[in-house]
Amino acid sequence: MFLALARKYRPKSFAAVAVQSHVAGTLKGAIARGRVAHGYLLCGPRGTGKTTLARVLAMALNCERKPADGEPCGECPSCLRIWSGAATLDVVELDAASNRGVDDARDLRERAQYAPTGEDRYKVYIVDEAHMLTKDAWNALLKVLEEPPPRVVFVFATTEPQKIAQAAAPVLSRLQRFDLKRIGPADVRERLAAVLAAEQVEAEPEALAMLARAADGSMRDALSLTDQVLAWGDGTLTPSRVRDALGLVPEDETLALFDLVLNRRAGDVFAAVGRLADHGVDFNVLIADFSDLLRAQLALALGGTPPEISERLRHELEARATRVQAADLVRMLTMVVELEPHFRRSSQQQLLFETLLVRFALLDRTVALEAVLKGMSGAGAGSPAMGGSSSTGRAEPVRADARQGESRHGGAERAPSIVREGESRSAPPRLRDSAPVAATAAEGPAVERPAPRVAAAAPVAADLATPAAKLPIEINRLAEYWDEIVDAVRRGGRGTLASMLDHATPQGVSGAGAVTLAVDTETHADTITQGAEFVLSALRTRFTGVERLVVKGQQAAPVERLTEESVLARRVAQLRKRDPLLGAAIDALDLRLIP
Repeated sequence: MFLALARKYRPKSFAAVAVQSHVAGTLKGAIARGRVAHGYLLCGPRGTGKTTLARVLAMALNCERKPADGEPCGECPSCLRIWSGAATLDVVELDAASNRGVDDARDLRERAQYAPTGEDRYKVYIVDEAHMLTKDAWNALLKVLEEPPPRVVFVFATTEPQKIAQAAAPVLSRLQRFDLKRIGPADVRERLAAVLAAEQVEAEPEALAMLARAADGSMRDALSLTDQVLAWGDGTLTPSRVRDALGLVPEDETLALFDLVLNRRAGDVFAAVGRLADHGVDFNVLIADFSDLLRAQLALALGGTPPEISERLRHELEARATRVQAADLVRMLTMVVELEPHFRRSSQQQLLFETLLVRFALLDRTVALEAVLKGMSGAGAGSPAMGGSSSTGRAEPVRADARQGESRHGGAERAPSIVREGESRSAPPRLRDSAPVAATAAEGPAVERPAPRVAAAAPVAADLATPAAKLPIEINRLAEYWDEIVDAVRRGGRGTLASMLDHATPQGVSGAGAVTLAVDTETHADTITQGAEFVLSALRTRFTGVERLVVKGQQAAPVERLTEESVLARRVAQLRKRDPLLGAAIDALDLRLIP
């Protein structure tokens, strides 16, 4: 009878378990020294040996030859039955995915009360996919895990221990936890070579490397894939045979896509990817292979050695090393990482992959972040501004307006006029040594307070009148042009401040140039006060003589604290108002309302 390689070559001893020596050695030592715990939790990726270690542990505990070093013999009837998964009274395997409820857990707890079949034997319960157990099931097992019957051992295997921590954290403190490692490609190749030698099948090293990469750290997957390839045909195991059996993308196709990116041929991407789609390529495999190629090319660009690639692919990438920079490769890999979570769930994988390659091919049209930051840092100091390039493609410095307005009251500096469309934008206005004063007040006279200083108040972008058309500030004119002032603030990039000004009403203009605004709430007043410099800049583009801003906000009425006495008093007042006769009776008889 045919037996799958994953079952036929399942390890029969701790020493035969690949890679997991830190777990196998601990379990073997616990058996040899008589320090076997009552519960174990084996965590790790699929196919790394969790169930195998649990079975080897059960074999060692119930081995009829009882070796002193803790290793099972693997030949006695007890070991053979446990290794093959046959029915036995002392070793019970459960799949928590299909036995996850509280009733299943109670049944397991009741069965654990029965003693093993012999005085020198152990009852071992192996629960696979333990993270599928419900919270109630874990609660049902909690007591038996804390105080188990004699010679009873529980072994839980899971790929997602975090779910157990979320559902039943107290269980973790009652179990010994072991984390199994992923199995590297080198260990997988070594194991596959030994298995194929036992099967008397010749295999080329590159074919073994392809199987190891496809296994993705799982020894069981590697053996299953090897079974699949061996069923494809007889003879030597070759790379082409592995590629045909597993549906892998040839390296030449992946290199051809990479050449499209290097040659910036974005328009040819769709035809190339469409041809691969017509041949039934798996785009999940294709994007994984392409990202591995980018990773190997990045390693070469940085002077490293790319692991786990064929010699032919290494020579091809070395020939292309001077055509792409490491920074671009990092950007490409970052795009792949960002796309991967959506790619596997998408129903439009071909479109996503095509778009990704087009973005790769157009990387030369992107702007370096260093240039953007340099332009931002230099824009305020007379250096070229971002986006302000001349016809020759070279950014020119922005001309600052050399003229500054003078105040009628002592020659204080004023904010420059707003630049019309088509003219050079002047430099941001410089704040006076004495900042404008804004105020908020409740009822009565305004309590003035200094407006917060702004590092550099940018001119408000508005198409108002030129300086020659400015008008003297006066309350009626201010009310007439108020909508224009608000629009100027909004076009200057201060949308929130403009929204607050929409709720403000010009209330007065003093002879000293103080403009008073009235608002409904203190919140509006605070917002306008903080943006006072921008409001003044907008006012000065239309009017002359504007010196400072005063904001009056209505203070919210204090919230009355409700007490039992105040509630009763309010209720009595309502009764008096409704029935005057009752009010007279309350006064005459000194009546009191009972709550």
